[in-house]
Amino acid sequence: MNLRSRLFISSSALVTVALVGLLLGMFSVLQLTQVQSQAMTRNLQIIDASLGLRQELGKQVSLLLAENLDREALKISDQQFNYWLQRAAESATDESDHQTIAEVERSYATFDDLLANPTNVRSELLNNDRFGSAIDDLRNRLNALQSRYIDAVELEEVRTRERAWLIAGLIGLIGLAVLVIGFVTANSIAQRFGRPIEALAQAADQIGQGDFQVTLPLTPVAEISALSQRFGLMAESLREFKNSDMAALQAEQRRLQAVLDSIDDGLLIFDCAGRVEHVNPVAQRQLDWGQEQLGQTLDVALQRADLADQVRHILQGANIDETLPDLQVQIDGENRLLAYSLSGVSHSEGRLMCAVMVLRDVTEQRAFERVRSEFVLRASHELRTPVTGMLMAFSLLQERVQFAAESRETDLLNTVDEEMHRLLKLINDLLNFSRYQNGLQTLELSACALEPLLLQTQQRFSGQAAELMVGLECEVHNELPDIQIDRLQIERVLDNLIANALRHCPLGGQIRLQARHQDQRVVLSVADNGDGIPYSQQTRIFEPFVQISRKKGGAGLGLALCKEIVQLHGGQIGVHSRVGQGAQFYVALPV
Repeated sequence: MNLRSRLFISSSALVTVALVGLLLGMFSVLQLTQVQSQAMTRNLQIIDASLGLRQELGKQVSLLLAENLDREALKISDQQFNYWLQRAAESATDESDHQTIAEVERSYATFDDLLANPTNVRSELLNNDRFGSAIDDLRNRLNALQSRYIDAVELEEVRTRERAWLIAGLIGLIGLAVLVIGFVTANSIAQRFGRPIEALAQAADQIGQGDFQVTLPLTPVAEISALSQRFGLMAESLREFKNSDMAALQAEQRRLQAVLDSIDDGLLIFDCAGRVEHVNPVAQRQLDWGQEQLGQTLDVALQRADLADQVRHILQGANIDETLPDLQVQIDGENRLLAYSLSGVSHSEGRLMCAVMVLRDVTEQRAFERVRSEFVLRASHELRTPVTGMLMAFSLLQERVQFAAESRETDLLNTVDEEMHRLLKLINDLLNFSRYQNGLQTLELSACALEPLLLQTQQRFSGQAAELMVGLECEVHNELPDIQIDRLQIERVLDNLIANALRHCPLGGQIRLQARHQDQRVVLSVADNGDGIPYSQQTRIFEPFVQISRKKGGAGLGLALCKEIVQLHGGQIGVHSRVGQGAQFYVALPV
């Protein structure tokens, strides 16, 4: 028998017993009510008739004793007495009732004989005992009749109460039977269906924990037996899939391990708590680490609380915008410099899984850059003096040599003058850039109002912009606070950005010099609608000696010098651009 049939039969049996008990109780109550109503009606009718008889008897006695004998009223009372006597006889149902009423009727017959000669009764009332005896006998019969039926009413009430208790007990027994059947049914369902389902739930928990060696229940219920069989097949399929998937996962993990261990840079992987989870061989050599550093945070492994804070910052989903300084470590008594970067690894749902630190040994690179910077600084310093002398001498020569305005000699002189000025500007840029890179440049900070600074910058380039038919606008979006900056250096940054925008802006183009107060920073920007910068080249645009455009310009030191000036102020410089949609350079300075 299947599960549906079992549940249907059990529920139907329970409902049937409850319904039969309810119907039986209703029928018993209705029958009890009907019997009690009939008995009470009969008894009350006879009692009512006896009261009528007593009333008519009293009326007849009163008429006999009255001063004037009213024969008509006496006759009517006699008829009314017979009427009540007939009513009592009609209400009687058993032989004893008929016998009692017959005795009353016989006693009244004796009394009625006396009433036939009311004059004689009135004259002999004091001397005739037959009349008194008849009245007493009739009154006693009536009293006996009333007492009998009052006792019958009380007896019927007792019987009714007993029947009510009997019906209540019967209904209670039926309710108890329903309760017992319900408990038996529930226990049967729990035993037959509950335990196998609980066993399947435990098996599901084991499978969820990766244990596929589960014990499945045996049950005579067809549906649960089929479910158990399918559950077993599913567990077997999952076990096979896990074995095959685990093998593939282990192979993929080995390949990934090989890739991570073969890269030239050091690699550290941190778990969600900021502890070191993996170190590749390159990082072990760079940091002189072993296996004991695994599971430690960087404030313990490297004694660098700032690095541990940066890792936690990344694991919280934030980004590190500032330029990270080199990490200095000592390996075998030798100081090494490691450049590093931090990034988070996110799950497909967006949840951070871990953080990754990439280390690169830049000791030789930093030494070369230091030597190069010192060479550029000394060379530019040594070159500026003779070039300046040559430019002054050439200016004196130009004043004394006179050629026609359109002669070949005049073109050559102008070309030499222009190139010498370019050479002097290049040397100055090299000297300034080297000073910033070597930390020789200092800032003269003072409170500066930015809006007048921007308006003056606009005025300096308004003539050049008009010659190139380029619109130059200045926009201040909200009230700007005064900030501590080196005014001359920030002017140099704005001049370089606007000069670049003019060089790359087409005829009839537009340049916007903007400023806004955002959070705890003031953002200055220069936007144009020129050719734009490819995304792949935007990361190199602030490197020294890098030129993206083929248009005539400097040596590629302008933006690199701007970056050094802004970073020395504690700010940040960047670019937003798309090819064909212009470029926007922004400078964010702290308030």
